[in-house]
Amino acid sequence: MPFGYLVTVAVVAWCTVAALAPIRRPAPLGRLAFVSGLAINEVTCVALYFLLASTLLAWFNGDLDTRAGLVVLGLAALTVAGLLALMVRQLAAPRVVDDALAAGLYRRRHGANPSEAIPGRSLRTHTLGRMLFPSRSRRAGVERIANIAYAGDGPGNMMDLYRSRGSTTVRPVLIHLHGGRFSSGRKNTEALPLLYTLAAEGWLGISANYRLQPEVTLHEQLADVKKIIAWVRQHGSDYGADPNSVFLAGASAGATLAALTALTAHDANQRTGPTGVDTSVAGAICLYGNYGPSSIGGTATSPAGADTAIGLVNSGAPAFFVAHGDNDSVLDVRGARDFSDALRRVSPNIVVYAELPGAQHQFDLFRSLRAEAIARGVQEFAKSVLAGDAPVRP
Repeated sequence: MPFGYLVTVAVVAWCTVAALAPIRRPAPLGRLAFVSGLAINEVTCVALYFLLASTLLAWFNGDLDTRAGLVVLGLAALTVAGLLALMVRQLAAPRVVDDALAAGLYRRRHGANPSEAIPGRSLRTHTLGRMLFPSRSRRAGVERIANIAYAGDGPGNMMDLYRSRGSTTVRPVLIHLHGGRFSSGRKNTEALPLLYTLAAEGWLGISANYRLQPEVTLHEQLADVKKIIAWVRQHGSDYGADPNSVFLAGASAGATLAALTALTAHDANQRTGPTGVDTSVAGAICLYGNYGPSSIGGTATSPAGADTAIGLVNSGAPAFFVAHGDNDSVLDVRGARDFSDALRRVSPNIVVYAELPGAQHQFDLFRSLRAEAIARGVQEFAKSVLAGDAPVRP
């Protein structure tokens, strides 16, 4: 019995199944399945190469000459089929983001169809190469300036800056907030593909900590976010920032904080930022966030209140770019759909919603095809917002 080959194939097969069909209940098994399938769902080719190499080694050692070896080989073949299915799902990401941008960014003029691809460079370039040959998130031409205090000197109020080396142009700014259920997480662990991609294109990227619960409340965390925006307005020019081109982004709990902050910038009752400093943003980028009761479990068990993003939607909302995976087992995709629909109904500004086929929670941890599509989509979204393009209502 080829035990080593069996263990290898069994582990890859389990991770593949966990990525293809996420398990939600019972909760402990769901957490195990989420962790098991997270990486393989985004950098599938690495698992495919590993499985093929293991099969060649087993063949070279004669492990496939027995009946047991052939059974394991059959399991390996089924696993390869599952991995290919994961790759097919990934291939849809650039098209989905393209279509979401086309529907959300451009007017229907002279009978133009808003489902047509957006003008200019398509997001679908280098699709196969990005999927088959994933690379590191970090870019050689980007420098990271770590641990800048935006309020006080505690670790909860520190941020890192990302910018291209040697550039002297004024840069638009993207502030990113990490996830972690409001009680864990830290900067420099999430959205690195997004931050490095934008920095390489001339942006100033900021990855920021905020104080965590239960030591502070949600409103104190919102105050931290607004202090970051205020810091950019007051001191960002020292690093080349354009204080009039600030975008706020976040993932998971960070997306919730980004949405709440963007929706309360002009609310006199919720001005938790420094007095006299504008804490509004040009746009918000929200990735797999919780926007209201329907985000958890898919069913609204209580009305949307003042502490939910969907309950704060108003006609003064800035432009929004919302992305969520339809395979998210942590926060239900229907919450993102409901939030985007609510924004479209009342906001005069651009609303882009991209629902990524097969994507799980935290799909942007790796420099995968999905993460690359989102990064390029955010660039197109921001470019249109800063140019003053009017939204489409397909």
